[in-house]
Amino acid sequence: QVQLVESGGGLVQAGGSLRLSCAASGLTLSGYAMGWFRQAPGKEREFVARINWNSGNTDYADSVKGRFTISRDNAKKTVYLQMNSLKAEDTALYSCARGPLGGGYYNAIGYNYWGQGTQVTVSS
Repeated sequence: QVQLVESGGGLVQAGGSLRLSCAASGLTLSGYAMGWFRQAPGKEREFVARINWNSGNTDYADSVKGRFTISRDNAKKTVYLQMNSLKAEDTALYSCARGPLGGGYYNAIGYNYWGQGTQVTVSS
């Protein structure tokens, strides 16, 4: 019954843009953070961005800062990841997850609910 469903992935040229969506149902987001992580084949899962659902405060990985923007729609219980100036190294499976507030936001182990992910492929 708990669901986090990502959408918006696809194939895009380097320099292009995509907007990912993650729709939540069956769980509370208030009092938590929502994060985006990504994992490329043969690599560790890495933190991308997170947003405090209540305050709207955001954090970004250095690799995406200035290019990606995380946002939320409280009424729709949906978190977005706007990705601009995409690079080949952004190619990965992108997943959204619910996690706690506070420090350690960059560590995937602290996030307890995960979506199945949406694939982003950037061609050069």
